[in-house]
Amino acid sequence: MARPPRLARRMFLGVAATLTGASARLTWAAAGDDGGFTVALLPDTQFYCEQHPQILHAQTRWLAEHAAERRIAFALHLGDVTNRNSPEQWGVARDAFARLEDRLPYAMALGNHDLGAGGEAADRSTLYADFFPPDAVRSRRGFLAAMPTEPDRLENSAWRFPAGGRDWLVLVLEFGPRAAVLAWAADVLAAHPGLPAIVVTHAHLYHDDTRYDWQAKGPRQAGNPHSYGVAGHPGGVHDGEQVWQALVSRHDSIVLVVNGHVGGDGLGRLESASGGGHAVQQMLVNFQMLPHGGDGWLRLLEFSADGRTVRARDYSPTLDRWGKGPDHDFTIALALP
Repeated sequence: MARPPRLARRMFLGVAATLTGASARLTWAAAGDDGGFTVALLPDTQFYCEQHPQILHAQTRWLAEHAAERRIAFALHLGDVTNRNSPEQWGVARDAFARLEDRLPYAMALGNHDLGAGGEAADRSTLYADFFPPDAVRSRRGFLAAMPTEPDRLENSAWRFPAGGRDWLVLVLEFGPRAAVLAWAADVLAAHPGLPAIVVTHAHLYHDDTRYDWQAKGPRQAGNPHSYGVAGHPGGVHDGEQVWQALVSRHDSIVLVVNGHVGGDGLGRLESASGGGHAVQQMLVNFQMLPHGGDGWLRLLEFSADGRTVRARDYSPTLDRWGKGPDHDFTIALALP
């Protein structure tokens, strides 16, 4: 099921609103209490790290200060942390995310701009581990596992967090995941059959509300992982449709897939039935085309107490505004296992 027709992007800039309440540190117990909770999404911060570092700092500062008040249980970066995979840009990201350490658990997916020389994704080399050392990531609250064959590379990782009276599983997958990555992810899912799972990967859904599908659409969908040099390296790549067929559709515990990456209006939604008839929600969100590389917009997924209803709302700490219209304030239903 696709989303209803979208409104013009100008509807995005909603009426200014101010969040109230004292800032406080998130305790792990608070996130696990019965009741509603929030998962925060940070899409494509590449232009912040390149040109507007103050905006990324504003985002992480707001998340840290409002984590307890808004019951933010986890934060997920959707990839393209940087624009050029450079030491300077990774340094900006490290410094901004440092304020979340010990305050709010978070995980990062990597995008095409985080790979290869100049962020061109000609190969899978990245400076990520130089600025987010594997030992530090492994010690972060909620870390569960990484690929055992790549102990020094954490572009693929599994996380577990308690919220709403149950535990949740998060799978963070590399840009255009290789076959070995999908096999590892399947093993993690099999080892945790009762946990509802969220999959995070940089390129899955396109702005036409369909999955990336190189075989059917080729370059008509700009930015397909198959169009980058990394596709020619060992293990190749899988696009959204291939990940759906090989992994998501085969595991009824997967309830949500989120991604960034895509241009256009940077928005998309799709509900698909898995092989077992299980509804899977898929969501694209990317604000980088807006002024200043995104104007600081975050997407907040506000889960009901039972975890089955999620209200998605967009908020910018930089502008202190909530997004307006059905593309920026809507509700989805999750089919929990």
